[in-house]
Amino acid sequence: MPAKKETDHAGLGQVRFLTVAEVAGLIRVSKMTVYRLVHSGELPAVRVGRSFRVPENEVHAYLENAYYNAG
Repeated sequence: MPAKKETDHAGLGQVRFLTVAEVAGLIRVSKMTVYRLVHSGELPAVRVGRSFRVPENEVHAYLENAYYNAG
């Protein structure tokens, strides 16, 4: 019998997942723009059935990395 694989799921309970529509509203872009970011790999997401859920912390990380400082 194979050994029981133990994984650390403690952090998953702290993750808040957003729908594509919620992400679009949060960063004020269209849903299609969010889908493009997800499909290109720029914005990590989890597929749930036929829809996507994006970890809220990944949205904030994306915005921090994409921040443009002119001047």
